Amino acid sequence: MDCKRALEETEGDMEKSVDLLRQKGLAVAAKRADRATSEGTVETYIHAGGKLGVMVEVGCETDFVAKTDDFLTFAKDVAMHIAAAGPLSVTRDEVPQDLIDRERDIYVNQAKEAGKPDNIIDKIVTGKVDKYVAENCLMEQKFIKNPDLTVQDMLNELIAKMGENISVKRFARYQLGA
Repeated sequence: MDCKRALEETEGDMEKSVDLLRQKGLAVAAKRADRATSEGTVETYIHAGGKLGVMVEVGCETDFVAKTDDFLTFAKDVAMHIAAAGPLSVTRDEVPQDLIDRERDIYVNQAKEAGKPDNIIDKIVTGKVDKYVAENCLMEQKFIKNPDLTVQDMLNELIAKMGENISVKRFARYQLGA
């Protein structure tokens, strides 16, 4: 029924309909973001002959959703994504400040060595630091199985589909010899 309404609202334009449906999904996800996620699962993934392992806690509101194939598949996909992409944190706020400061210092020195003017250096450094954080924050990374979307986009789609709040709470990534 939502698809039909979206097509009617966009006068039959398929691309606009898809965009409208995705926007509605984001609105649903935003409405549910403040709900507690005390149910869920801890998913594990072992890769490379036991030399790399991941544990990820994915929370939801009800045990019913925690048992669905879509939820469990999402948790497994996120665990595999963490194994492949090696994020540092779940969200931008959790990236350690000392890492951000170290990267900022590196980028400032690179810009100075390249002879960039001081008024431009700050903009360059801010952009590079922002990119570094996005590349190392799980929720902002491009999803390995679908690089057109971020992990957050995939989560928002699942929230819209399930009709309740879902969150990636924390993860641990272990690598032999690292």
